[in-house]
Amino acid sequence: MSNRERSIMSSFDFKKRTVQIGYALMLLALLALAVTMLYPFATTVFSSFKTNQEIFTFPPSLFPHQFQWSNYVEGFKYVDLIRPFINTLLLFGGNAVISLMIVSLAAFSLSQMKLPFRKGITIFIMSTLMIPSATYMIPNFLNLQSLGLIDSYWAFWLPAGASAFNIMLLRSFFDGINKELFEAGRLDGASELRCFFRLAIPMSVPVFSTLLIFAFTSTWNDWFWPSLVLTSPEKYPLATVVYRDVIQSFVMTWNVKFSVLTVIMLPPLLFFLFFQKNIMHGLNLSGVKG
Repeated sequence: MSNRERSIMSSFDFKKRTVQIGYALMLLALLALAVTMLYPFATTVFSSFKTNQEIFTFPPSLFPHQFQWSNYVEGFKYVDLIRPFINTLLLFGGNAVISLMIVSLAAFSLSQMKLPFRKGITIFIMSTLMIPSATYMIPNFLNLQSLGLIDSYWAFWLPAGASAFNIMLLRSFFDGINKELFEAGRLDGASELRCFFRLAIPMSVPVFSTLLIFAFTSTWNDWFWPSLVLTSPEKYPLATVVYRDVIQSFVMTWNVKFSVLTVIMLPPLLFFLFFQKNIMHGLNLSGVKG
């Protein structure tokens, strides 16, 4: 039997009229979805090479009549992206380290240790997933204000260690590890921390990669929380600078804005290209375990 015959639909199925119609409709739906997702990116990139008058001409055209490379030179005169980019990397690094250390220890204790009220603690953490994040934004701000952490990066790093979703994701992964492995380690005299660092962490690289991807995307896209807790403009991450100095700017023309936005789109695209395999594996892992 050929590989084509062993697929979900065999060549015999493709000869049926209803299967052909259904297959064509699915392809059209996928094509429409792809165009819908790619059109905003194509508009941003090609508009960055247009003149400002060309952007607002009717009927609109996707491709520029003549490439205006000077838009990028003018865009870098308005906005300094180097410092916000470094700030974004600092936030991502802190979020990743604290999130992995605190969340993974909490998940390991819930999964592999005999804690009192473990089931109740797990249900409580799961119940917090149902609470909209907007409802505890003000209490978080007041707590950070009372601790004197406003206008510091600790206002990001500390909340990153209390992610209920990450705890449940890691706990589900740790539940899949054979418990006899940890029992053998304990019989050999290993402490719980030694079991965690020597046994659990080496086997958890895939799920840690998933958490790093989530940390990167949330840090890169978040502009509201930094606008709320940071008061010094020199500490703003890239997303906040884009919102305040590019989107809300009345000085920059639209073609220059599109050139800045195109430059800012490049790092996530490079991140995806370099870590494409890990990202796809992480998405599959979160889908199965979640």
